[in-house]
Amino acid sequence: MDSLINFTMILIILTDFWLLSTSRLAACIKAVALQGMLLGLLLIMTHSGVIGSHVIIVCLLTVSIKGVAFPVLLKRTLKGINARREVQPYIGYSVSILAGIAGLLLSFWIGSRLPIPGPVVSTLAVPVAFSTMLTGFFLIISRRKALTQVIGYLVAENGIYAFGAAVVRDSSIWTEFGILLDVLVGVFVMGIAIHHINNEFESIDVDRFTTLKD
Repeated sequence: MDSLINFTMILIILTDFWLLSTSRLAACIKAVALQGMLLGLLLIMTHSGVIGSHVIIVCLLTVSIKGVAFPVLLKRTLKGINARREVQPYIGYSVSILAGIAGLLLSFWIGSRLPIPGPVVSTLAVPVAFSTMLTGFFLIISRRKALTQVIGYLVAENGIYAFGAAVVRDSSIWTEFGILLDVLVGVFVMGIAIHHINNEFESIDVDRFTTLKD
């Protein structure tokens, strides 16, 4: 089971770099969908003791919401806007990958010094969680498209979820369920906002907001 958990952690890291390296919005949606499914499976793999019905329910909800519902909402938003790629981001893709590597190394450094109460399911758990959070924050500040920034928000929340599933574990299940509901509402609101932004400016580049006048 430990090797399976580590393999899942590595896959999550690879989805982070996929997000940092691609300009295609559809590929970003696929990456965040895969990440959501991996987190749902991670919840079961890291659960100690007998897997009860509540764990299975939260796992299914995680996969359904993060791996299916969110990507479907994002794809519907993508169909309604006149953008298919993240063109000319604030920070280029080569630099983004280097930033991702630096964030991963920083996360390993933090993980080696952060006092964690109780056992951790994997030595990769804390670094992967922090690295995923940093990836999400980086996408929010380095990309022009509002849709990519929404994806960054989801990735950052995925990092928080991964930390809870792998470190806090059993006591965090209902907290994670509450986070899922909050994020679901947030994505609905962001999807509506992006639709209205696109209708008003015929673009979802956030730097267009500088044209707004009082």
